Amino acid sequence: MSVVGIDLGFLNCYVAVARSGGIETIANEYSDRCTPACISLGSKTRAIGNAAKSQIVTNVKNTLHGFKKMHGRAFDDPYIQGERVRLPFELQKMPNGSVGLKVRYLDEERPFAIEQVTGMLLAKLKETSESALKKPVADCVISVPSFFTDAERRSVIAAAQVAGLNCLRLMNETTAVALAYGIYKQDLPALEEKPRNIVFVDMGHSAYQVSVCAFNKGKLKILATAFDPFLGGRNFDEALVEYFCGEFRTKYKLNVKENARALLRLYQESEKLKKLMSANSSDLPLNIECFMDDLDVSSKMNRAQFEQLCAPLLAKVELPLRTVMDQAKLLREDISSIEIVGGATRIPAVKEQISKFFCKDISTTLNADEAVARGCALQCAILSPAFKVREFSITDVVPYSITLRWKSSYEEGTGECEVFSKNHAAPFSKVITFHKKEPFDLEAYYTHPNEIPYPEPRIGLFAIQNVGPQYDGDNSKVKVKVRVNVHGIFSVANASVIEKQNVEGDHSDVPMDTESSCKNQGKDDELDKMQVDQEEGNHKSQAEQPSQADEESEQHGGTETKTASGDKSDHLAQPVKAKAKIKSIELPIQASLYKQLGQDLINSYIENEGKMMMQDKLEKERNDAKNAVEEYVYDFRDKLCGIFEKFITEEESSKLTLMLEDTENWLYEDGEDQPKQVYMDKLQELRKFGQPIQERFVEHEERPKALNDLGKKVQLLMKAVEAFKNKDEKYDHLDPAEMEKVEKYISEAMNWLNTKMNAQNKLSLTQDPVVKVAEILAKSKELDSFCNPVIYKPKPRMEPPSEAQTKANGEHNGPVNGQSGAEAKPDPAKDNSQQTKPSGEMEVD
Repeated sequence: MSVVGIDLGFLNCYVAVARSGGIETIANEYSDRCTPACISLGSKTRAIGNAAKSQIVTNVKNTLHGFKKMHGRAFDDPYIQGERVRLPFELQKMPNGSVGLKVRYLDEERPFAIEQVTGMLLAKLKETSESALKKPVADCVISVPSFFTDAERRSVIAAAQVAGLNCLRLMNETTAVALAYGIYKQDLPALEEKPRNIVFVDMGHSAYQVSVCAFNKGKLKILATAFDPFLGGRNFDEALVEYFCGEFRTKYKLNVKENARALLRLYQESEKLKKLMSANSSDLPLNIECFMDDLDVSSKMNRAQFEQLCAPLLAKVELPLRTVMDQAKLLREDISSIEIVGGATRIPAVKEQISKFFCKDISTTLNADEAVARGCALQCAILSPAFKVREFSITDVVPYSITLRWKSSYEEGTGECEVFSKNHAAPFSKVITFHKKEPFDLEAYYTHPNEIPYPEPRIGLFAIQNVGPQYDGDNSKVKVKVRVNVHGIFSVANASVIEKQNVEGDHSDVPMDTESSCKNQGKDDELDKMQVDQEEGNHKSQAEQPSQADEESEQHGGTETKTASGDKSDHLAQPVKAKAKIKSIELPIQASLYKQLGQDLINSYIENEGKMMMQDKLEKERNDAKNAVEEYVYDFRDKLCGIFEKFITEEESSKLTLMLEDTENWLYEDGEDQPKQVYMDKLQELRKFGQPIQERFVEHEERPKALNDLGKKVQLLMKAVEAFKNKDEKYDHLDPAEMEKVEKYISEAMNWLNTKMNAQNKLSLTQDPVVKVAEILAKSKELDSFCNPVIYKPKPRMEPPSEAQTKANGEHNGPVNGQSGAEAKPDPAKDNSQQTKPSGEMEVD
């Protein structure tokens, strides 16, 4: 099973994998560990990542970038309308009201949903990780900003489905960083000790996030998070761009903002200048050649000017830091260290602001770019059964408080209850009890719309169906389980009705007993469920939190709603006196989630992605076939004037040169855009003429060595035959008849060799050879297999010693020729034993 963590960034993406006992950030086909979040669409194919980034300026309107924050948003969203002005490509309203990115692909205008675009990027990252791991990748953990709402998170999960990925968890970026930091720390305080508090500051290209995390051995708990979703590296780039646009207007009379291509180039150069200023405080030049109207432009900037220019942005750094400390109820002295990640934290002025606020030096022990991906890969390894990872529990938080609202029959109005407060532990489940006679709707929404960077506070509507009165006309008791899952997404997980059934007995105390038994019925079961949820949430303090929620629920909803887990402790110990039977029946829930994509739509996106991948594959094969023809033309033409020159007649050479020239012209004219088969046929045709020449060259190069080897082999065998004839004792065990056959065979081989060599020597280099290297090698092999077994036949072993020697040797050498020890009685005489020594030594030898 593969273990992959993906940092899905606004500007760049990183992929980390678990292998060889550690976490490794992998490189793409450009040997770059960072893959730009860019997709360029063309008339035949798509380019994704590094290849797309190089087309940002050349293919302006069809290269998509900066789309991460469009997830889960409507086209009419103020943020989208603000972005629309900045982006060089067109946005379009989709049938479901969401954002579509309009581009020209395969020579037609097509709008792509944001899930499709991110799906393309994720599919590319999946391919990168598969080529690194050499195995298929399905399961992964993907990072999202901690301020993403439910709609945005569901949209990212849909994008992962489009890419064919199974997202095990959407992980908040600062939580991933905290995991990457804490899992390797050996000196964390024990569980019963006071935790170590660390602040993580992440300022990337588009957003700024801060979280406070409490660490104990094998455990991390996020205490609070704060963020500014609209402050990041790109705001600093924009400040530079604005400055240079103004300068170029007065200095060169150029209106840069009218020209999309020039503006993009200015953004790229400003970003480079910003990075240089982080390392140098002196004046730095900005030069762009042929910028606009064939004019070259130049300017300069230093760090002090830059900081002055960005003063309003730098002033925004402090607020999230102050907010997170207030929410966590901590003082600066309680913070052990401040860890910074993200590209924009490299700006010296940003570091200075953070350091000034905490009155201590900041720490850079983590890799600023790769920490998020590494944390995601670690989480994936923890979730994977295939990897053994150090025990480490992770407790995240709910970023915004969530409230449930319903119609109240008592007050003829609405009842509401805040089920999850801001910074409540997550993942977490709660059970709320309602008393109802008919089906009812629960509306979930964010309690404080002004706190969320999203225009729509609604989360969804959950219709609890099949609810009716009890047999005696009373309200039914409906238990509803609400949950914030591992992805940080809210849902009504399940609902069940507790049904009373009448039995014989004293009915006067039925209502009371039923109430008591109702409270007990399913308590063990419900308790089990809560236990499971606590384990999933990975923290111990959860047991107390439902009871707090219980009090809240009772305050908000009066008698109509209460959290079931609140009254467990009062009733579990009481004996059951019930005279009524009760049973729990699961109720169907109809969920209508805000901005939720239907499965049919996701399936159509998956199908489209498959078609586009196939189109890319076919186009790659077609290009490879075309390149093969072009390569053959250049390579062969080069060799015709070089190594092949001696192996072709002048007439053939001029004919072939002409053919190669025609093919080259065809490639750049009619053959520019042909099907793959046409290129393959063209290559085949060229090879038909070129192959014989190539073969003559190869044969000429390799023949001398093959002939030489065969000649040496024949000479060695002849020497062995000669030695046999001269009664050499080395060969005296060989059979004369067989040796005669060998001699005859060698003689034939020599004749064959001489005949072929003579015939070959008469030919010119431009003619096809008489004998091929393969034939010579086959003859050599034949010779070996026929002669070697005869000539190199091993000598038979020595005859066993005579009986007298055996008797004398018995004392030293034991039984011989299968005789038992009792039969071989040795003579104890000394001289005999001395005589046998040489014989014994020879035996041993």
